[in-house]
Amino acid sequence: MSLFNVNPDTCNRDGLCVDECPVKIIMLADKKSLPVPVPGAEDLCVDCGHCVAVCPTGALSHRSMTPEQCLPVKENLLLDADQAEHFLRYRRSIRTYRKKPVEKDILSRLVGIASYAPSGHNVQPVCWRVVHDRDEVRRLTGLVVDWMRFLLQDNADFAKQMHMDMVVAGWDMGIDSVCRDVPHLIIAHGLQADPMAQSSCTIALTYLDLAAPSLGLGTCWAGFFHAATMLWPPLQEALNLPDGHACMGAMMVGYPKYKYKRMPVRNMPRITWV
Repeated sequence: MSLFNVNPDTCNRDGLCVDECPVKIIMLADKKSLPVPVPGAEDLCVDCGHCVAVCPTGALSHRSMTPEQCLPVKENLLLDADQAEHFLRYRRSIRTYRKKPVEKDILSRLVGIASYAPSGHNVQPVCWRVVHDRDEVRRLTGLVVDWMRFLLQDNADFAKQMHMDMVVAGWDMGIDSVCRDVPHLIIAHGLQADPMAQSSCTIALTYLDLAAPSLGLGTCWAGFFHAATMLWPPLQEALNLPDGHACMGAMMVGYPKYKYKRMPVRNMPRITWV
């Protein structure tokens, strides 16, 4: 097919697809005509699907998706403002996990939800590495601790400022303050040369973080782990990411051991109006 096809029997000629196209490559000559691509549209289209999603009659089928392939919006599942606030404030960083492993199909669903996160020009540059084996998580965590030991010798002031001396001492006593004895790690990675990879991975991991409680899961950003992936060759080698790729963020994932009953307060937002 061409860039898109329009069903003349169901198209309203309302111009919604024209207005909503992010790169403005759809035109409508008049209210009697059908929407058509502008010259060169095939090369400019980012395959975002806005034109398919906004059409009230499902008249437009795009080269990358049809209306039938798109999940319909269910008005009864949309959150109102109070529900959205409760949902976002309910989220906690989980640092105590049950030993029970999370089923792979549940983790796959979680990553699938996170994959709907936005990315510039819809390039979708995020790749995922799920470390499902608990022993492998432990081994990789040990490499992060090795990096900390190195820093305590090479740059002690910085390492102590980041409390790495306490983390290492705890590890030696059997306390994991790096990955919290979590059963699984989910790593978002992408091409180092791609200027959109870092922000896209961060946004996707945020989606994953927010979606996790709906599946009964807890998460926590693995900051020490991520830092070590950028600076410690033994960990980089152990991850064995594709050539040119780097870890852009990591998330601890598991079943929470406890349930929270209240939502802690936070500082009032600092807003400047102009």
